[in-house]
Amino acid sequence: MATPVIQTDKLTKRFGDFVATNEITFDVQPGEIFGFLGANGAGKTTAMRMLCGLSIPSAGQARVAGFDVYKQTEQIKRNIGYMSQKFSLYEDLTVLENINFFGGIYGLSNADIKTKSEALIGRLGLQGEAKKLVGSLPLGWKQKLSFSVGILHQPKIVFLDEPTGGVDPVTRRQFWNLIYEAAHEGITIFVTTHYMDEAEYCNRISIMVDGKIQALDTPQALKQKFNAASMDDVFYQLARGAKRSE
Repeated sequence: MATPVIQTDKLTKRFGDFVATNEITFDVQPGEIFGFLGANGAGKTTAMRMLCGLSIPSAGQARVAGFDVYKQTEQIKRNIGYMSQKFSLYEDLTVLENINFFGGIYGLSNADIKTKSEALIGRLGLQGEAKKLVGSLPLGWKQKLSFSVGILHQPKIVFLDEPTGGVDPVTRRQFWNLIYEAAHEGITIFVTTHYMDEAEYCNRISIMVDGKIQALDTPQALKQKFNAASMDDVFYQLARGAKRSE
């Protein structure tokens, strides 16, 4: 088996007396679509911020793309892509200006930016919108563009924080087609979501409840383990069990 691109061991983050993530341990394999599921407030975003080199852990160990989350945060940032639900492009720049801007940030040459921007615009069917302000695009197009720009530099890993929030089911499915294409190209996908049906699209998932990983396996294996018809049922059983143990 290849060396995992994400490795964590008892990774913990405390804010005073509050434990946001409690000794989480998991690995993610190269090219895997790894779902990081849980309700709002479960600790998903806190964990992602540590893995992206944006927040130093309180305890435990983790390596991302081969780099240590304590000592090599800048190297981590250069080897990952990131996209949030809150949108990460500049709405007062055109589609093409955004691509050129972020291509420069990622250190791509002018020739690479030109080639990649043409390919990206063609793949998304945005030829007629390339010179339009991003702010004028529908939300679904903004999200797909944001994801595509986030992997423009072909990172080893892309972190997606609730990427399909607020979009319609058809657009959500189209967005996941982009994720499949990126994974096929060897990019590892780490995605947080509270849509339990999206778990079915992942190779493996972990489910966070109150800062702890309560389950980790393939969607099919988890449904069998909990005798559940859907991932919603699995999550409900885990959340109910956590409340009973309080």
